[in-house]
Amino acid sequence: MDTNQQKSLSEVHGSVNTTVKSGWKKIFAFFGPAYLVSVGYMDPGNWATDIEGGSHYGYTLIWVLIMSNLMALLLQGFSLKLGLVSGRDLAQASRESYPPFVNIILYILAEVAIAACDLAEVLGMAIGLKLLFGLPLIYGVTITVFDTILLLFLQKMGMRKIEMFIISLVAIIGFSFFIELLFAKPDFSGIVSGIVPSIPDEYALYIILGIIGATVMPHNLYLHSALVQTRKIEAGKENLKKAIRFNLIDSGIALNIALLVNAAILILAAAVFYKNGHYGVKDISNAHELLKPLLGSTLAPILFAVALIASGQSSTITGTLAGQIVMEGYLKLRLPIWIRRLITRLFAVIPAFIIILIVGESYAGKLLVFSQVILSLQLGFAVIPLIHFVSDKNRMGSFAIGIKSKILGWIVAFVIIVLNAKLVGEELVSWMNKPDLAISIRILIAVLIVFLCGLLIYITFEPVLRGLKKFKAGVPHGAPKALGILDKPSFQSIAITVDFSDMDVKAIQYALYQGGIQAEYILIHILETPNALLSEKESSDLESSIDIRYLNEYVIDLSNKGYKVHYELGYGRRTVAIPDIVNKFNADLLVMGSHGHDWLSDILFGQTIDTVRHRINVPLLAVK
Repeated sequence: MDTNQQKSLSEVHGSVNTTVKSGWKKIFAFFGPAYLVSVGYMDPGNWATDIEGGSHYGYTLIWVLIMSNLMALLLQGFSLKLGLVSGRDLAQASRESYPPFVNIILYILAEVAIAACDLAEVLGMAIGLKLLFGLPLIYGVTITVFDTILLLFLQKMGMRKIEMFIISLVAIIGFSFFIELLFAKPDFSGIVSGIVPSIPDEYALYIILGIIGATVMPHNLYLHSALVQTRKIEAGKENLKKAIRFNLIDSGIALNIALLVNAAILILAAAVFYKNGHYGVKDISNAHELLKPLLGSTLAPILFAVALIASGQSSTITGTLAGQIVMEGYLKLRLPIWIRRLITRLFAVIPAFIIILIVGESYAGKLLVFSQVILSLQLGFAVIPLIHFVSDKNRMGSFAIGIKSKILGWIVAFVIIVLNAKLVGEELVSWMNKPDLAISIRILIAVLIVFLCGLLIYITFEPVLRGLKKFKAGVPHGAPKALGILDKPSFQSIAITVDFSDMDVKAIQYALYQGGIQAEYILIHILETPNALLSEKESSDLESSIDIRYLNEYVIDLSNKGYKVHYELGYGRRTVAIPDIVNKFNADLLVMGSHGHDWLSDILFGQTIDTVRHRINVPLLAVK
């Protein structure tokens, strides 16, 4: 069976050889993925919060950048461990663990976050082009549409070339700010004092929220869990341990470079703006305009604009890869990379076009902040499943995180969610208080917030309740019956559900044992693409053609062994489609693989064995 479709970023999966024996070559073979992740921590969306923090409070908030970086190191460590140990990226793991309805919502939220991130890159690059060449923002936004060609070129050259290109852009950003700091001549004693945590006033708390909210990016968690799988790793527990260790070193270096860049931006704002009494600088364009007169150098604003363009370009490439990972992981839907890139870019460009044309270029800064609010809203929906997955011993084995890491992970998740909820809440209150806002929009916003809070509660406690259910003791009812003579049941027609996982072998094995060579078998698989779920009828797409090919392989294999077998591909909801096929086939036994859904999933989504058994009139054998 071709399992290529199940691999994350299949076209580059295992494409980088790490099996070399030379020490340094082996170490460097693992280096690269974290640098693609790190650009999300220094994208244009971070610049505004860093500039405002430095111009308003000088060096005081440097400690916030350090704390945010520690949070990022922990979560990215979880992400890379999930990818290396389980062989699944975060989107694939979610698809395997949550019901389809939940996964569709998580997918939509992830796509919205990626589009919001890409919006920040579009605006950042457009602002950089305006500052460097004097291009109007609308032209700069238009130019960003065509960077799809660059990504296609890099994709054909291989993963290492993409990594080298991104590292080069990161080097440009770092070098630019290093030169800027030489011009600015910051106060090193002030920098050291800024490492000590302090909150000068209430407004400082708002800026702190903004810095943390703009630092940990949800799409980076999906991205990192997939990128580490581009390395070819030798089998064996010790080799896996080495791979985790080398990737953690890679993350430590890359994310600390991102920390230094963010700190450089904040220190530059403190040394130039705060020192000269410009306390209210928060817009990137204003910061650029003030650099030349305050530093007395024409090179400083040029370097600033170049770094901004490099930041936007590097982030947009990683955003596209994250979009591909999310779409393939949640939906098992593959699109050509140029189409995937174009979709992501249009979702960002269209809002930017509309805002700039209607309101004007002056609103670009506010749109940049808005994109960070959208990212903040989605963060919890990526962090919480990640912590659950790396804590799961069934998935991670001996590599599951320990109690200390769990506690740290949940503390970080709680802090991030609470702080981001406060940031988003304040933005929502300001919108809701606008007198010209329609009542229908107010109601829609309120319903959306309640729904998202409910979903967040569900993904937080559903795995916990699933685990607790294993320890519930059953209460006996009734009395023992006279058994009499017990004959072995005879099954003539047996239905078997398959989902192309490891469970298929067990389910088919048990079914053949029950029916033997004389029974007739039907293999059932349900297509649950968005199109199939909506129409609940035959859907012709890439996934259906792959599923039919896989079913035919099962049929040929079993037929060659002498069994009478055929297949039926259903469409839509499993709980409806499976009973319909079983009844149509007149099966006298249904064999299903059990995947551990619990009572809460049954009540909310009806996607479990328990629901199916109530809709059929024949025995059901659940294989686990």
